[in-house]
Amino acid sequence: MTRVFNFSPGPATLPEAVLRQAADEMLDWRGSGMSVMEMSHRGKEFMSIHAETEELLQELMRIPSGYQVLFMQGGAIGENAIVPMNLMGATGRADYVITGDWSKKSAKEAKTYGTVNIAVTADASKFSAIPKQSEWKLDAGASYVHICSNETIGGVQFHWTPDTGKVPLVADMSSDILSRPIDVAKYGLIYAGAQKNIGPSGLTIVVVRKDLMGHALPITPSAFNYQTQAESDSMYNTPPTYAIYIAGLVLKHVKALGGMEAMAQHNMAKAKLLYDFLDGSSFFRNPIAREDRSIMNVPFWLKDEALDAEFLKGAQARGMVQLKGHRSVGGMRASIYNAMPIEGVQALVQYMKEFERSHG
Repeated sequence: MTRVFNFSPGPATLPEAVLRQAADEMLDWRGSGMSVMEMSHRGKEFMSIHAETEELLQELMRIPSGYQVLFMQGGAIGENAIVPMNLMGATGRADYVITGDWSKKSAKEAKTYGTVNIAVTADASKFSAIPKQSEWKLDAGASYVHICSNETIGGVQFHWTPDTGKVPLVADMSSDILSRPIDVAKYGLIYAGAQKNIGPSGLTIVVVRKDLMGHALPITPSAFNYQTQAESDSMYNTPPTYAIYIAGLVLKHVKALGGMEAMAQHNMAKAKLLYDFLDGSSFFRNPIAREDRSIMNVPFWLKDEALDAEFLKGAQARGMVQLKGHRSVGGMRASIYNAMPIEGVQALVQYMKEFERSHG
């Protein structure tokens, strides 16, 4: 069996060691005689998996004691509604920072549940840079300030943490969670779909400051109420059990590699390799402001877009897949999340060099 280098933006590549362990345990998890897929979510076997996964996440992210970890469903799209349903009630208003397509979607969804103030938007730069905080027009009476820490389509990423004072900072970290150390205490709430850096689709991680819970709008469904889920240890409804199990295996793998510091070094090395090539090329380009470039998602364009299909066909023939850019922007995109080995980026850069020599 030959595995490809999968540059998909999500669901994304997973560590091979994790997939092999999951395969070994598929029919019989630790002598239980059951697959994790078959276990009762309230049985002692799965409860141990659930507890260990939460403990590993707390350890790796260094989550302070005043925060609650929730395992939910619905992905970031779901949280675009669930966050305002739980937090908007404080004042009825919220600030949104628009740095790309995903934060734009978040703001649009939130308007259903209260007044949304667009504190700043980067549309004038075609989302190629993150506006400096001095340009933001924040509402001191907002219930929270929302950002998307990494925009997968545009390829911009926050490499700094906004200072929002007493107003809680909320971040959609779906595409860069666990890629580097962060100070959780600077955030009121972090949410992330698991399918980039943590596991398969179906699981959504929420890390919320405990004092922000318990103020949900009356219309909030009980399954989406953070307080209800916290009181039920994320078991109010049946959780995505197998996705939680895979997430636990991934977290163990990340810990064994050296945790967040090791992930940051690994990811920076991959990104540098690709950006260094792009910066030295007259055939390929990346228009993102250097200080805001994502280390997770690297969009790039050929000098002649008529060659896109040929480039993608050649990449696939060499075992590199899912490099086509998002339909809204075209071009190419290499998503190089935690589980992408540096060999994958090396193979991509080598192919790009060959393609430039033969077509440039």
